[in-house]
Amino acid sequence: MKFFKFYADSFKGLSREMWYLSIIMFINRAGAMVIPFLSLYLTKSEGYSLPQVGWIMSAFGIGSVIGAWVGGQLTDTIGHYKTMVLSLILGGLGFIGLQYLHTFWTLVIGVGVVMIFVDSFRPAAFTAINAYSKPENKTRSVTLLRLAINLGFSMGPALGGLIITSLSYSGLFWVDGVTCVIAGFLLIKLLDPKTAREEHQEVVQHPLSPYKDFTYLWFILAIILFSLAFVQYFSVMPLFYTNIYALSEDEIGLLLALNGLVIFLLEMPLIKYLETKAVSVLTYIIWGTILTAFSFLILNVFSWIGVLIIGMLLMTVGEMIAFPFTNKFALDRAKGGKMGAYMALYSISFSISHIFGHNTGMNLVSNFGYTATWFTMAALLGIAVLIFLSIKLKQR
Repeated sequence: MKFFKFYADSFKGLSREMWYLSIIMFINRAGAMVIPFLSLYLTKSEGYSLPQVGWIMSAFGIGSVIGAWVGGQLTDTIGHYKTMVLSLILGGLGFIGLQYLHTFWTLVIGVGVVMIFVDSFRPAAFTAINAYSKPENKTRSVTLLRLAINLGFSMGPALGGLIITSLSYSGLFWVDGVTCVIAGFLLIKLLDPKTAREEHQEVVQHPLSPYKDFTYLWFILAIILFSLAFVQYFSVMPLFYTNIYALSEDEIGLLLALNGLVIFLLEMPLIKYLETKAVSVLTYIIWGTILTAFSFLILNVFSWIGVLIIGMLLMTVGEMIAFPFTNKFALDRAKGGKMGAYMALYSISFSISHIFGHNTGMNLVSNFGYTATWFTMAALLGIAVLIFLSIKLKQR
């Protein structure tokens, strides 16, 4: 009973706008079935080789970088509200159109353009967190949004696997696109942009540029390294599950759903508990990164199929600890700066990982195999730990 009370209490004090934004994100992410299955779609349905898929996924990343930058610029000019609405509706229409592209170059261009629409949402959403939440609730507001995202992701892959098995990949694109559009119209219906401007947003007279904040730039480099490894779970890892352990699409969907389910059940109370401890944000980020590194290393130590579940759980706990606190570090660092630009750079760090992470992973597997790939990812995470540690020591 104590756990259930603690779990319920971890949600108290969050603003109504954050709950609305989380509902919108849940609907949007529940329909995000294309992304986890994109590498499988390109290899099994469209017949592309791993290096070709790597280049298409790099276009995914390039579009993501451009989208994050555009989203930051739009957020600082027209505001986070209009930016989010445009991103959701245009991104949804783009996902529907992707299924009609079949040649290599049309897929490269199409995937890139769709990601420009889709990822312009992220800087705006991060800025909305700052606008709609009180300072003392900022980390939990981030966690609530992640909770909605991951609950949606836990349902998305499971439903996506069933849709592929019973219907086809085409249905995947339609569901993803339509849910994005629905989320856009819900945002218009539920969120009032005036609430944020009048009650919560801080006015900065002479905002600083994140590109002159060298501590923040080192932090972003570490996030990029972390993300280079993390994205393997959504491109190379499904191929690993299929090629090495012969899992079907619906089994892969259920395994990916485990990630979202654990986050849904444990992340909010975990973050509330960790916030009560006298431990620095960077310490939590370091431990989350270490656990993620072990999630890759363990795959090279054991061949038992159950190790896939253990690896997924290690990655999930690492993600639960690291990501909310990296977001908090970025938001805190952005005080007195150009909020949209700071959060755009934070978003770009993940986008860069899509440019190089998927392509690097695919080519590493193609040339050296999965074992070498997992060791490489663990090494990148080790370097990230050293950078986070150096920032922590410098701040101390």
